[in-house]
Amino acid sequence: MAADVTGEAANEPPATPDFPSRRVVLLGASNLTRGISTVVETAARVWGRPLDVLAALGHGRSYGMASSVLGRTLPGILQCGLWPALERRPSAPTAALLTDIGNDLFYGAPVEQISEWIERCLDRLARCDARTIVTRLPVCNLPHVRPWQYAVMRRALFPSCRLTLDEVSERACELDERIVRLAHERNCRLLEPRAEWYGFDPIHVKLRHWSRAWRELLGAWNEANDDDASRASLSRWLYLRRCAPERVARFGIERRRAQPSGRLDDGTLISFF
Repeated sequence: MAADVTGEAANEPPATPDFPSRRVVLLGASNLTRGISTVVETAARVWGRPLDVLAALGHGRSYGMASSVLGRTLPGILQCGLWPALERRPSAPTAALLTDIGNDLFYGAPVEQISEWIERCLDRLARCDARTIVTRLPVCNLPHVRPWQYAVMRRALFPSCRLTLDEVSERACELDERIVRLAHERNCRLLEPRAEWYGFDPIHVKLRHWSRAWRELLGAWNEANDDDASRASLSRWLYLRRCAPERVARFGIERRRAQPSGRLDDGTLISFF
């Protein structure tokens, strides 16, 4: 875990912040959550710093419904406070990432419904003229997944799911096709994860590939060709892990936190939803 993360100390966010002149919107689930420190630093290197970062993320996060993992419940990405917060922000050049599409398949959501949720997210991002990157589902891994391997992963990550490997594979391919069409229709940059980024776990990028993977994905915001990996920092990783989201329920008890909830030494503001 520690390999993911700047040596800079972070400060408490100001009560009435002056928002940075460049903005990043991050939408995703477990890959985004696990790599958030690398993502923030890579985004700053690619898009400029300081940044106004608004992120809706979380393990098992759904795009359109509340999701619970180990007693922690988060609203769907479409229903979270990121969108009204984005509308209240002053205008700024905005880059966006929409990733980790597919969790909702394991929650039993129909492909058509998931596609509609993604479409609504893209439409909202288009209203702020965001330069949006969409990552495809890692369907490249499907031919290599064995039934026993899938069973282990499903029980560990989505214990309520009863879909077979064949059912999930068919729905994932259909959803991926719809995502490709949506991205093309809206002139979003569409990127496909590389098979070598994954291992036994077919949906989570290996830690050792985080820097390279996020550099390749986020570099599409401005066609950056700098191959330098983002600098690791334990302090940044620990700090971002402590930043609380705007709204979360733990074992039924809801907690709220004003956003931004964090600020890095370069002036980057962090808002989690």
